[in-house]
Amino acid sequence: MDRFVSVYNDEIEYNFPKKINIYDTTLRDGEQTPDVYFSTDEKLDIARKLDELGVDQIEAGFPRVSENEKQSVKKIANEGLDAGIICLTRTKKEDIDAALDADVDGIITFMGLSDLHLDVKMNKPRDEVYEICMNAIDYGKDHGLFVAFSAEDATRTELPKLLDVYSQAQEHKADRIHIADTTGSINPEAMKYLVSEIKKHINVEIALHCHNDFGMAVPNCISGLQVGASAISTTVNGIGERAGNTSLEELTMALKLLYNKDLGFKTEIINELSQMVSKYSQIPIAYNKPIVGNNIFRHESGIHVDAIVKNPLAYEPFIPEMIGTKRQIVLGKHSGKAAIAEKLDTLKIEVDDAKLLEIVNLVKEERERGELITNEKFNEILKKADIQYRGKE
Repeated sequence: MDRFVSVYNDEIEYNFPKKINIYDTTLRDGEQTPDVYFSTDEKLDIARKLDELGVDQIEAGFPRVSENEKQSVKKIANEGLDAGIICLTRTKKEDIDAALDADVDGIITFMGLSDLHLDVKMNKPRDEVYEICMNAIDYGKDHGLFVAFSAEDATRTELPKLLDVYSQAQEHKADRIHIADTTGSINPEAMKYLVSEIKKHINVEIALHCHNDFGMAVPNCISGLQVGASAISTTVNGIGERAGNTSLEELTMALKLLYNKDLGFKTEIINELSQMVSKYSQIPIAYNKPIVGNNIFRHESGIHVDAIVKNPLAYEPFIPEMIGTKRQIVLGKHSGKAAIAEKLDTLKIEVDDAKLLEIVNLVKEERERGELITNEKFNEILKKADIQYRGKE
């Protein structure tokens, strides 16, 4: 029987929450990527597409940054999207007032709580910092906001200190607490331990905000989800500060296909969303980027192409239409008869086996001379093989 993924995935019992909430931060943490700026219209385009995909919440920005930022967030908040619109605030009244002015549904208010962050940024006693955090939660709740409290640099903060502040946040009616892996420095096994320990003491929803400095953002989130977390922060294409954040498309497709946990998203627009964010951020997508890279459904090797023509699942983990893209067969040094035959078939050209082999060899020769086998170059090859073709593909 044809399968998208490994048969061994079914041998493991997974313990995911019934509902996983995705709050996407492309428009906030994604825009904090150095040199990235989204205009208001671009933010609206991305927000609409995220909403079409089906994300639960959109973190639309950081209103206190500037008046223009606040107005951009406000336009998204008043766009009538199905997704909840939230924003980032510091634990300051003026930040929360800016969020209220932007008409958002809720806020993520944060504080760096590791000893390092307190020493570098606050220079105040921990008890006094906790009081500041609780006052911010109270102020947000008193004004009817959904309030999430995020412990920045949580994964480098001692557990008793985290439990203390999260317990206080719970007492002050925070709707969600966030574990921020600010430097991407935790591993999946440690994330399981951390979330499990917090879950023993905290009854509000637990969210994960993971950075990708060691390439662990997606596995860290999946690990945390299996032991008590139920909300995940993502960005499209994994953009964000330094190595970026948890990739929305990678997490979505990994959960759907590797763990049989469907988020209910309209995955066929993933490629369109990815291309939009790449265009607006001016960050090219790496050709080998999982899920949305240009080479993911692009094949040259003759052995691979021969099998793919018969059944794409031989060399693809899922079909490209699932994310709204198409397969590409590339002609080059490694091409075999199957690839050339398919190319000729698209041009409605019939040849015998001898002529087919001749064209294969000409393609290899041209590529080994450093020539890319474009449509124009392929037409030249056909002429060399005495095949008259004047049409355009």
